[in-house]
Amino acid sequence: MIRKIIHIDEEKCNGCGLCAAACHEGAIGMVDGKARLMRDDYCDGLGDCLPACPTGAISFVEREAAAYDEAAVLENKKKKMQAEGMKLSGGCPGSRARTLERAQGGAAAQNGAPGSSQSGADGAARSGGFAPMEAMPSQLGQWPVQIKLAPVNASYFKGANLLVAADCTAYAYGSFHQDFIRGRVTLIGCPKLDMVDYTEKLEQIIRENEIRSLTVVRMEVPCCGGIEHAAVTALKNSGKFIPWQVVTISTDGRILDR
Repeated sequence: MIRKIIHIDEEKCNGCGLCAAACHEGAIGMVDGKARLMRDDYCDGLGDCLPACPTGAISFVEREAAAYDEAAVLENKKKKMQAEGMKLSGGCPGSRARTLERAQGGAAAQNGAPGSSQSGADGAARSGGFAPMEAMPSQLGQWPVQIKLAPVNASYFKGANLLVAADCTAYAYGSFHQDFIRGRVTLIGCPKLDMVDYTEKLEQIIRENEIRSLTVVRMEVPCCGGIEHAAVTALKNSGKFIPWQVVTISTDGRILDR
């Protein structure tokens, strides 16, 4: 598959090893005093190694490369940690799958300070600062939400109403949590910025889990058609017959069709 992956310029590399230390997946190793990408399938394409390089030897390229294999990465980590007499920590906490418990009605803590008032809000507005107000309760029921990070067989997919949404929709549409996230398992992405095709992974999720319905929410801009195409194609390729719909949001925050 063609995907974004790191490239190391050996002429610029000074052999400091900082990139190898920064790569949590173990994709980079030191060979003959130079950094080298050891396995394509260990590189997630997120680039944690880039800011660690003092010489600018690392960059992104798009080329034919094996898909990122999270299971292989975790197995490699496990072997290394066992060899060092350590216990496996379970990988990056940010990508660890978990269900988020919500109180009845989605109650959430308030962001505002106790005793905050309209006068305080007015003062903040006049000064150009942030005016704390009562928080709207989050409806997010699981983590992670990025398509790239979500495990294919996470327990929260069982019996789920699946929402596949373009990143920008939640910013453009004010009631996104209440109208779309509530009651659904949410996956988000941007094919233009991520430069990946989500079709294969979404197909796996739909095919291997008891998904009850699929809702796709995209922006009206043409580049957002990629996420609609990926989700609809994934559903068709999965062989499943479930209710599905595509909702388009305008750049000024209106629902254009449903």
